[in-house]
Order: sequence, then C-alpha cells, then structure tokens
Amino acid sequence: MEKITRINVSGTIFETWQSTLDKYPFTLLGSSERDYFYNEITQEYYFDRDPQVFRYILNYYRTGRLHFPRNECVSTYEDELNFFGIRPDALEVCCYEDFMEKKKEDSDRYVTVKGDTNFGPTNANSFREQLWFAFENPHSTNLGQVLYYVSGFFIAVSVLANIVETVNCSVSLETGALVSCGSQYEQPFFCLDTGCVLIFTIEHLARLYAAPNRCKFAKSAMSIIDVVAVLPYYLGLFMTTHVSGAFTTLRVFRVFRIFKFSRHSQGLRILGYTLKSCVSELGFLLFSMSMAIILFATIMYYTEKSETSQFTSIPAAAWYTVVTMTTLG
Repeated sequence: MEKITRINVSGTIFETWQSTLDKYPFTLLGSSERDYFYNEITQEYYFDRDPQVFRYILNYYRTGRLHFPRNECVSTYEDELNFFGIRPDALEVCCYEDFMEKKKEDSDRYVTVKGDTNFGPTNANSFREQLWFAFENPHSTNLGQVLYYVSGFFIAVSVLANIVETVNCSVSLETGALVSCGSQYEQPFFCLDTGCVLIFTIEHLARLYAAPNRCKFAKSAMSIIDVVAVLPYYLGLFMTTHVSGAFTTLRVFRVFRIFKFSRHSQGLRILGYTLKSCVSELGFLLFSMSMAIILFATIMYYTEKSETSQFTSIPAAAWYTVVTMTTLG
C-alpha cells in the first residue's frame, strides 16, 4: 500500500501521498532534504511556515499547477516559494500577471520608502535625519508623537472652524437676513485660522528642510496638498475688497486640509494604494457604465420622443438614466 506523508505546518496538519511529493525531486519536499524536518516522535514533517500559503504549494504537487492568492502579500508568498525550492516562473498564466504586477508595486513602494529615508553615512544621527524620522515614524519617538498629535489637533480644529463659520448665528436687524458665524465673529475666526495656518506652514517648511530629496518632496502629492491648504490665507492677505469675490472662491481650497489626515492614517494610505492598484478595473467599470448610460438614454429619448416629452435630447435622457441606475438599481 502506498505510504501517506503527514506534514505539520505551524500546527495545521496536511496529508498527501508520498508519490505526490516525489513528482518534483528538485524541490524541498520532493528531495531527501525534507528528512531534516522529520520528527521521529510524532512521525511527521514539521515546518514553522505559513499554513495559508502552504495550501497553494501542496496543491502544486498534487495538480502540477501553481496559483497565486491575490489577498496574500507578494513578498511572503515569494519567501515561501523560495523556502520550498519552487521557482515563481512555475506560476500558471492566469496568476502570473497578477503576481508580477503586485511584485512591481511592492518593489516601487520599497524604492520610494528607501529613497525617502536614505541620508548617507555623513548625515547619520543628524538633527535633520532625526526630524525626518520623527515625521515619517511618529510612534517611534517622543518627538514624533508630539508632532503627530499637535498636527492632528490643528487639522481637526481648522476643519471644524471652516464648518462652523458657515452656520447662521443671528439675524441682521437692518435687513433681516441671516448672518453666519464667520461674519459675526470675523476677528476670532481670523485669529484661529492664522494660528492654524502658521502651524501648517512651520510643519511644511520643517518637512521640506528635513526631506532627503527636497525636490522630490516638493513635487509629491502631500506637499502640494500642504501648499494648497494654506494658499487661500496668504492670498487673502494681499487681496483688496474689490476682488473679494475671487477670494471667496479661493477659500474653497481650505477643504484640502482634510486630506492632511491621510498622512496620519495608515488605513487611508492603504486605501490610496488600493485605488491606485485598481485603476484598470475602475476604468473598465466606468467604461461599462458609460456604455449602459448611452444605450438606455438613447432608447428613452426615441421611445418618449414627443412635443411634451421632458427628454429634449439624449444628454437630458442620460441624466435620468444615471439617476435610475445609481439610486433605483
């Protein structure tokens, strides 16, 4: 009778035929090297590895097809393959493209992080390096935590003040019109905004000073958001009352301060990376929606076409189609 091999991977038990493992003699499980991990007492092979990834590895021995779990970290998966002596080019065509795409994203992210933290030996332990490390790893040092919570506090205050100043606080005795809190308490809100902008400006200049590659940092998305968030305030200092309308329009850019929270949230950064990696899928979804909207808008226009019809054109019918598809299903 054929022998059954028992494999213990971090407490998870797998069993398979001996001949299944012998199919690939140049791998760890298919060669005599596996004997090094054999436990005579329990009569099983023990590996202190990831049992979730091992399922895919064992299925490779069983079926001859290697697949890549899309929800798994590509570095972890590649480490497991290397440990068991399996080459990544054994991946099936259906998974190879996803594997290489994730590997490229992981590599690009690593290069970005490495490039942002590489100061060189001459600047080791310098104040500039310590300051950058505190900004990028706020929970690792006391200075980083202070900067983290102070910045987060002023971001929250600024966003809340931007909201509260639009709330109606009273009624004008002369005209009877509603007066917003921003107009009634203009001076306190201006002082509060000045304090917040001052903190944001100091933070941005400190980051620019501490950045290993200042040119690259200045062109980064977060740096641009920092500048746009304080730009309305500084422009307002130089604008006259004759262009107050333009200044009011520019004040809408203050809402960009809310994006500064993404620097303080790992979850938001992960969401950003996820959206970036799903651009092609989201593009296909948008293309499919556009086709459906054009199709049904055209049908509605020609079906309801009459002098009293509200669908005066295909674009007018498209709005009805969009609302129907997105709200009513």
